[in-house]
Amino acid sequence: MTQIIDYLFEQYHSYDTIDIVLEIIAVIFGFFSVWFSKQNKIWVFPTGMISTIIFVYLLLKWGLLGDMMINGYYFAMSVYGWYIWTRKVDANHVTPISRTTKKEKKQSVFIFVATIIFVFIIYQIFDKWTSWTAYVDTITTAVFFVGMWLMAKRKIENWIYWIIGDIISVPLYLYKGLAFTAFQYFGFTFIAIFGYIAWKKYLNKDQQTL
Repeated sequence: MTQIIDYLFEQYHSYDTIDIVLEIIAVIFGFFSVWFSKQNKIWVFPTGMISTIIFVYLLLKWGLLGDMMINGYYFAMSVYGWYIWTRKVDANHVTPISRTTKKEKKQSVFIFVATIIFVFIIYQIFDKWTSWTAYVDTITTAVFFVGMWLMAKRKIENWIYWIIGDIISVPLYLYKGLAFTAFQYFGFTFIAIFGYIAWKKYLNKDQQTL
């Protein structure tokens, strides 16, 4: 048991106390954000913005460029999503949960491919191809970029991308030495599964109402 604890938390001995506290705060607000998303509540965005801005600072400091870009993108898309979720589609209703259209599916593929190309170029410029994790980062960044875009547009398929990305991220962050963040993604995986189920119920209920 001691060996497991040492493996998970040994790297924190070299971290500043303030950085450890900030990571824990970011993880807590990250959980709040995903939980509010599952509940289809607008609070997903302000809580998510607090979490992501902290992670941008920490990941930049720790030199994890790909992860930092993901969180910077999350912040920008949270602003966009906040607008979309509160935008009135008629006099009495805001943007509802819906499924992706054929056009949006094509846009998702474009975002995925464009993100991989973008991250590849950035990693080339900053010489970040120093570990196998860089290649995994490229894939997870693309998965999360699409997932966040779909969530901002209130599309139910966003949960599928989150589930895939979260499952990959758990062992990835453990390997990187960010145990608290790995635990966060472990929890995110289950919330995302239940989020998909909850949104599907919302969607079916709306369709029955119509």
